[in-house]
Amino acid sequence: METFDIKKLSKPFDIEIDSIASDKSISHRCAMFSLFSNETSYIKNYLTAEDTLNTLSIVEQLGAKITRDGSTVEITPTNKLTEPKDILDCGNSGTAMRLFCGLLASVDGAFTLTGDKYLKERPMKRVADPLRSIGANIDGREEGNKAPLFIRGVKELKPFTYISPVDSAQVKSAMILAALRANGVSKYKENELTRDHTERMLKGMGAKLETDDEGFINIHPLEGHLKPLNITVPTDPSSGFFFAVAAAITKDSRVVIKNVSLNPTRIEAYQVLKRMGAEVNFIEKENIYEPIGDIEVKHKELNGVVVENNISWLIDELPALSIAMSIANGKSLVKNAKELRVKESDRIKAVVSNLEKCGVSYTEFEDGYEIVGGTIIKASIDSHGDHRIAMSFAIAGTLCDMEINDVDCILTSFPNFKEILDSLY
Repeated sequence: METFDIKKLSKPFDIEIDSIASDKSISHRCAMFSLFSNETSYIKNYLTAEDTLNTLSIVEQLGAKITRDGSTVEITPTNKLTEPKDILDCGNSGTAMRLFCGLLASVDGAFTLTGDKYLKERPMKRVADPLRSIGANIDGREEGNKAPLFIRGVKELKPFTYISPVDSAQVKSAMILAALRANGVSKYKENELTRDHTERMLKGMGAKLETDDEGFINIHPLEGHLKPLNITVPTDPSSGFFFAVAAAITKDSRVVIKNVSLNPTRIEAYQVLKRMGAEVNFIEKENIYEPIGDIEVKHKELNGVVVENNISWLIDELPALSIAMSIANGKSLVKNAKELRVKESDRIKAVVSNLEKCGVSYTEFEDGYEIVGGTIIKASIDSHGDHRIAMSFAIAGTLCDMEINDVDCILTSFPNFKEILDSLY
């Protein structure tokens, strides 16, 4: 089990970063959605991390031909997805497991989805139950709530009208993928718009999805195949956000994160940092599947903030925001974030227990926490197997030194994180 020893920065930094990991969410979807075409998809800047490579491997096990040269990937699908001879390993990726549930629910064959010890403890009924209600055969531990999950694909799923009780892009995406092979138009509604990469990408490929006046996404079943993808995956804004926080909390520092997705559902954390007082500028350069450009962040004195809206847009960045909150003036409050408890770790518990070690005063709630800003001190941090907890407290270490234990999760999800962090010194 590897450990990172992070040292305090001795001087400000001014840096442009063009080596942030490619967007994980979009990379997963590129691999999966290529299966809906009958032509070769061309993907540049595919994330070559363990989880997304696992997804490529699953796509290959389902019959597609994969040609890969570094981060450039060509995927040529088969006319009919094949039943794999082995289990399908999703590694640490809840995105992969939940989306494959929807994709495979109507594919003829038997499929077993598994993952690492952390993924096997994450809740899956939020996807399994709505899929089962439209005819999918999904089972697993705890009545289908825990992996390994077993799927027996059916020939045809029923169309549905579903109002999701949880605002989750993964649930939405799984249901949309299932609806593409239903026998009628399906309708999906969420209370708060979650990440919309699935809708944007599928529309770009020719799928018929439209949002009506009542807020339902109307999903029409496929008629034939979709167009292949020809896409360059942008930089992941949530990965870049760690270095945005580093600039915001380090006096006289500046960072420019290059070629990042500027999708409004992905940059909410930067908007929160801006509300706290940091200087944040968005420079759009193109807009095909996704708006893409650069984000500049400069240090300014930070003040406490209340975060209670658009939580699903910044669920991955809240641990890093907690570091900014810990050194801001006054109190900060995070509300309506119960979803944090079912991520790679219970992120509410992981954040506050580690902040306590760092001398930060807090109050924990079922759906969030209050942080009293001031100073943060050196500690030995438990990552809980969650890369975002590990990386957030590594950023805190640039202020005060920090020991981060169990960083294998970082190496899996963001292999060059430490290399970029070291470039700040």
